[in-house]
Amino acid sequence: MNKPKMATEKGVPSNSKVLMLLGQLEKMSGEGMEKNAEATRHITTKILHLIQTQEKTRKEVMAKGSSGMEVILASLENTQDVQTTLNILYILSELLTVGGGRRVGVFVSKGGTSILFQVLIAASKESPPNEELMLQLHSVLAKVGPKDRKFGVKARLSGALNVTVNLLKQNLQNAKLLLPCLQVLRVCFTNSVNAVSLGKKGVVELLFNTIVPYSNKNTNLLKVALDTLGVLLKSKANARRAVDSGCVPVLLALYLDWHRNDMRHRHILIRKGLLVCLRNITNIKLGRKAFLKADGMRILYNSSTECLPVRTLDALVNTSSLIMRKCFPKNRLPLPTVKSAFHYQLPYIPAEGPVAQLYSQPPGVDDVVDDSDDNGDTEADTENDTEDEKDHHTENDDIETDLNKLRPKETKNRPFEELKVYKRFFLELSEDFQEYNFEYPKNASTTSSLSSFSSNLCTRPIIVPTAQTLSPKHIPISTSQQDTEEQHSQPPSSDSAPTPPAPLQPLELDTIHLTKDQDKKDDHHIPSPDKHMTCSSHSRPLSQGARLQQELAHVLERVSLEGEEPLNPGGGTGVEAEGSPVSTTRHIQSPLLWGGIPTLRVGGGGGGSTGGSDCGSEGPEDEKAVLEVPDTALLLPLHDPDLYVEMVKGTHSVPQYSDVAYPDYFGHVAPTFKEPLQERVYGVQRLKIFQDIDRLIHPSDILDKVVYDLDVPSCPVIEDDGESLKFNSQFESGNLRKAVQVRKYEYDLVLNSDINSNHYHQWFYFEVSRMHVGTTYRFNIINSEKSNSQFNYGMQVLMYSVQEAISGRPRWVRTGTDICYYKNHFARSTIAAGGQKGKSYYTLTFSSSFAHKDDVCYFAYHYPYTYSTLKMHLSKLEALRTPQIYLRQDVLCETLGGNSCPLLTITAMPESNSSDHICQFRNRPLIFLSARVHPGETNASWVMKGTLEFLMGSSPLASSLREAYIFKIVPMLNPDGVINGNYRCSLSGEDLNRQWQNPSPELHPTIYHTKSLLQYLAHIQRAPLVFCDYHGHSRKKNVFMYGCSVKETVWQSNISATSCDLQEDLGYRSLPKILSQIAPSFSLANCSFVVERSKESTARVVVWREIGVKCSYTMESTVCGCDQGKYKGLQIGTRELEEMGAHFCVALLRLKRQSSPLGFRNHQHLLDLESDIMETHSRVVSSCPTTYVMEEDEPSFLEAIDYSAESNDEDAEPENDHCSEVQDNSDHLEHLSDS
Repeated sequence: MNKPKMATEKGVPSNSKVLMLLGQLEKMSGEGMEKNAEATRHITTKILHLIQTQEKTRKEVMAKGSSGMEVILASLENTQDVQTTLNILYILSELLTVGGGRRVGVFVSKGGTSILFQVLIAASKESPPNEELMLQLHSVLAKVGPKDRKFGVKARLSGALNVTVNLLKQNLQNAKLLLPCLQVLRVCFTNSVNAVSLGKKGVVELLFNTIVPYSNKNTNLLKVALDTLGVLLKSKANARRAVDSGCVPVLLALYLDWHRNDMRHRHILIRKGLLVCLRNITNIKLGRKAFLKADGMRILYNSSTECLPVRTLDALVNTSSLIMRKCFPKNRLPLPTVKSAFHYQLPYIPAEGPVAQLYSQPPGVDDVVDDSDDNGDTEADTENDTEDEKDHHTENDDIETDLNKLRPKETKNRPFEELKVYKRFFLELSEDFQEYNFEYPKNASTTSSLSSFSSNLCTRPIIVPTAQTLSPKHIPISTSQQDTEEQHSQPPSSDSAPTPPAPLQPLELDTIHLTKDQDKKDDHHIPSPDKHMTCSSHSRPLSQGARLQQELAHVLERVSLEGEEPLNPGGGTGVEAEGSPVSTTRHIQSPLLWGGIPTLRVGGGGGGSTGGSDCGSEGPEDEKAVLEVPDTALLLPLHDPDLYVEMVKGTHSVPQYSDVAYPDYFGHVAPTFKEPLQERVYGVQRLKIFQDIDRLIHPSDILDKVVYDLDVPSCPVIEDDGESLKFNSQFESGNLRKAVQVRKYEYDLVLNSDINSNHYHQWFYFEVSRMHVGTTYRFNIINSEKSNSQFNYGMQVLMYSVQEAISGRPRWVRTGTDICYYKNHFARSTIAAGGQKGKSYYTLTFSSSFAHKDDVCYFAYHYPYTYSTLKMHLSKLEALRTPQIYLRQDVLCETLGGNSCPLLTITAMPESNSSDHICQFRNRPLIFLSARVHPGETNASWVMKGTLEFLMGSSPLASSLREAYIFKIVPMLNPDGVINGNYRCSLSGEDLNRQWQNPSPELHPTIYHTKSLLQYLAHIQRAPLVFCDYHGHSRKKNVFMYGCSVKETVWQSNISATSCDLQEDLGYRSLPKILSQIAPSFSLANCSFVVERSKESTARVVVWREIGVKCSYTMESTVCGCDQGKYKGLQIGTRELEEMGAHFCVALLRLKRQSSPLGFRNHQHLLDLESDIMETHSRVVSSCPTTYVMEEDEPSFLEAIDYSAESNDEDAEPENDHCSEVQDNSDHLEHLSDS
């Protein structure tokens, strides 16, 4: 080593004593040290004394610019004297003990680690080696090792590693020397090559010899030995050696010994070390088998149960939980197949893809069982189900880097001759209005003067088949059915007497039979056979302000239950009570009677079961009771139960549903109270996991009783003695495949796969009845697939009570306690997991109690919005049309299931048929909106509902918006998926939002024809100004947008581009920015404008790239709630979602003002009104208190979302189950995902 020249730091006195001594030591280095060994010892002793007694001396030696460390290391390298070496090691120990990692870093940077290894090897050649020298060398190395990233490699290459191992073998009884040796080995074993090579030399067995039963002696040594062994056992080869040596029973016995004797919990780290060794051994299949064979589940379960009350033992409980969850035997789902319980034969099978693989499976293949093993899972999920961060460096791998693909180009790959047929959907672009009479009063009611505007909603025979009948396409209307319909069409008798409501009493639904009354049909919008609407005067829709006043002022009337007397045809007259408004009630019978549907008895408190589900248990025809239910027309102007039933009859489902769910019939009135995000109870997930483990420990306590099973089509509802809950999901959008009672008040629920698929389990909507009041029931949905959920961050499930509805409160409410979402022990087969091995399902668990006897309740993932609801809303919106509104409803196409896909055109009528007005009318920019391509994202439909209501409104803003744009709207792109309760796919078994590049007219008709509309517009140079596809997001909060930008994509990637390549119009950011200013639930910070490879076939990217629409967006709405703005800390509801749809319209109006302010010169009063709205919004935001969200409920990061997932698309989402130990405040990165 070159001799360093002694340098001093600026400001340090040149006569500093320690620097003088270091200078003398520098002069004596080399050969002089051997000749003056005594003097060298004397100098190093003085330096040691000064460093031990004076802090300023240590600072002088380690000061920046000082070469003191170099002199010390040079002396250590050159000296041959043992005492001098010891003195220098003492000096280094003092210097490195104080000062933190900076001093150690300086030491490493000067080559100190290698010099220590050289000294260690030289000292090992002495026989016997100097014990004190070895002790000090390893003590310093133990301090240096954690800060030197190449420590293990240096130790192996220099030969020092073998020296330490040999020293360990020779001094197993020397605790003083053993401790620093183990500390050095602990660092060296972090290098996998070192761990494997030394494992072959018997180091695993050697370390096991250092572990002893409970004792108060050498506890620090035992802790270090366990830590070292734990690191060594991370190698699978070493874990196998440990199993072969019989170490698993030994470790369990030792852990149990320390658990029983450490009564005061003073040695938690030792107990934790034993568990870490077991955890690493059980990372391999052989280790898990040995653990189960040694009764490890029972040992850890019992010990952990005893530790649960002590908060300081959480580290032990959590690690035990990880081990038990890994070792829990993988069970198969209680299903005959993971494919959907319903089958739909496709017109043809795709040549490749998941559907092709599904159909290519040989008959008889068991696609549920999984014989693989998750060897790759080194650890199970943590308490908070955080995802491993080690792969975050690859988050940009999905970003598109091909600039040619990033440059949007209008591609006309279809000849215009083919697209001409779509001209009929754009009559507004050629209409001359010469035959239209513009002489109309401003408040004129809706007319049918424009025949092209008439709705085409009910084009099929009005029949709802039962489970035993044929498909609706092939069922003729019988004479009796026609007579029934004619009878319902007759007006009520004029001499009927009013029937006062009976006193409110608990409704025993199992003793009544609901039938549809005949006397009120004329009071609602019922489509007549000629497809025109009839509208009563009293049900005219109210303005938004009046509607709010009505909602606050009117109290829904009580429900009367009449006996089994004959139905009074004139009932339902309102009764005026003193001090209250006149109440309006409605007599209803079962909505299933129309169209010849057989009468069903609602048995056992379970309303709404189909004929098939009741297994022939129909009651006598004369068992009838009449309900007077409140008329919700004042609160829900767009909802009509009678009209909804009519719409259901024209809806075709694969299972041929003949049932109507009560929530869809009664409707939903958004509650006026706030629903805050639920505070997560500490340890709730751990408690639920332990209850699951208890099933394995005490199998005799498990009932395992099937109470509902769609795989038994003849009788899915299993009748019993009445002690079990009754389930049903056989109605539109319902999804529940199987219910198994596992304990008296606990049920495992299995969701149905999307039709023609073997996965996509998230959406649920089912009915529960026959519950006991005040009893808490636990529900476990056991086949979820996503690796995380907003249910872990304050989201609750939704419940609808029929008793509450008929009492005047028809609404979905957030409910559920002890909610959590975690990985379970049910194995996903490689077939269901797309070829991935060793994957597991996830459990959503929640508990709920019921307030009413004989109630019928419904649970749903999010607020349901069925296809029949859409048809009803569109029919009611027709009644809102005034002569000033241009509204046309077309049928874009027919779906695979035979349902029509509606297409709306909304704009303002021209002021006259003059050429100027007609020209202005035709040249309005187009806005193209779509929604609900994913059936489970029901929030998208509620946002769309808000948009449609605003567009059809009578406010000045709505009128101005219609005058500014022509709106083309496809409100539901996937009717079949919505109807049949799918979460992601259509009947083709494919995600329709992955088919936009090359849609099939046979398999993806709605996408094919929607894209054709856009292609037609591009051909005639009328591409939309804005395209927006409404979606829902399951793992992020707030409402936000995804757009497309070349510049922002390049910024997020490593590709190089010239300034010319990055030139683009920044207008794509205008609409999101406006929304962030006016919409309280919208978050600009959550928006992303990056284009990913996995999204290249989505609507957003295809419309941007092929149609040339720069403002092409996906708007995502949370299913959970908001973490910013006015609604911070609150769960989102339908009121907020509809408000978001209206705010989107206001944003478009402001966008128009920004793009063409001159066009609004004559509408300044409207701009002032909009400004007032925004100012009011700002005042509300600033004055509205927010709800506090606990940090442990949701950490400072937003939940980790897989970057390649499209709106959490499981096809593209690689699950990562490798998780770290529990960390309360771990930092996570948020990835962006859209639909």
